[in-house]
Amino acid sequence: MPEPAAFTGAAPAAGGPPAGGELTIGGRRLPTRYFLAPLAGYTHLAFRIVVRECGGVGLATTDLVQASHLVAGTKWARELVRTNPEDQPLAVQIYGGVVEHLVAAARWLQDQGYQGIDLNMGCPMAKITGTGGGARLMCRPDAACRLVEAVVQAVQIPVTVKMRLGWDAASLTAPHLAREFENLGVAAITIHGRTRQQGFSGRADLAGIRAVVEAVRQIPVVGNGDVLTVADAWHMRRETGCAAVAIGRGALFDPWIFRRIQLAERGAAAPLAVTPAEQVGFLRRHYELMTRQHGDQQSCLMFRKFAAWYGARLGIPEDLESRLRRFESAVEFAEIADQIQERHGTRREARATAELRLPNGPIEHW
Repeated sequence: MPEPAAFTGAAPAAGGPPAGGELTIGGRRLPTRYFLAPLAGYTHLAFRIVVRECGGVGLATTDLVQASHLVAGTKWARELVRTNPEDQPLAVQIYGGVVEHLVAAARWLQDQGYQGIDLNMGCPMAKITGTGGGARLMCRPDAACRLVEAVVQAVQIPVTVKMRLGWDAASLTAPHLAREFENLGVAAITIHGRTRQQGFSGRADLAGIRAVVEAVRQIPVVGNGDVLTVADAWHMRRETGCAAVAIGRGALFDPWIFRRIQLAERGAAAPLAVTPAEQVGFLRRHYELMTRQHGDQQSCLMFRKFAAWYGARLGIPEDLESRLRRFESAVEFAEIADQIQERHGTRREARATAELRLPNGPIEHW
């Protein structure tokens, strides 16, 4: 069988890139303006490292962790914030509705040597908003400001905030909150261009992100939502004026997206070509890193959900993707990976399975 063609992704956007290079947030110098966004259930240490190894990541943020659990020292909370020297620059995202818990978690993180804290005010899931955290905080601007002020004053490391445009279309509080948070000493704002009510339905509202950019005086605003290609990233920056872009689902669809943007900014003559060997190598490497932290049994369970994202872009035939969603041992994973390598590129469906399963709004029952 002939060797499958290398995966090159989408062509770079026309017209040249927006201003690139380093960005400083709260005194931290970040090498690029394109960040790995936090994704609940996905952005654990193994995924952060394997995406960093692809190149071009300016900053990564952990999966969101409940502040009270972090302070209490629960095993899973501490696993969520585990890091190593290769996992830098890094921010830890914490959430909760109790000021004292968030302050204590921020102080603990600073004492442990972490260099950035991100407060989650954007998660739409009911289990997060039901505790008063996530996007629920945007419904109580005064309480949100008191919480942010307390955390900022409690630590010396930079504190940033990630939020949505508002709870729903009738309460677009993000511009007001961004302006107030800047006055309270927040180092940057990341804004997802949807409301909580939308979930992931519709399209990210670039005009809404621009309104947040225009509401602040100096701090960087990081745009987020629907960035799957180089062209998407550049379009968001041009249309909103945001200083940087945080990419979440786009990195699951294409782990090389940050490297593609970096090369395109430098004027590369052609899009990055990722060979079949590199694609299968990425799959093996991710699982290997996961087992180092979590062991074989737990890693099998954790890795299964990545299969629906990886299948199309890593050239995994549909039947082997299905097996990856059910495998039960490291030995079975190795067998599947060997078969993927042998049959790479024979997949019929070019669309990622995960695209058919993205949660939509309204999301009252999340």
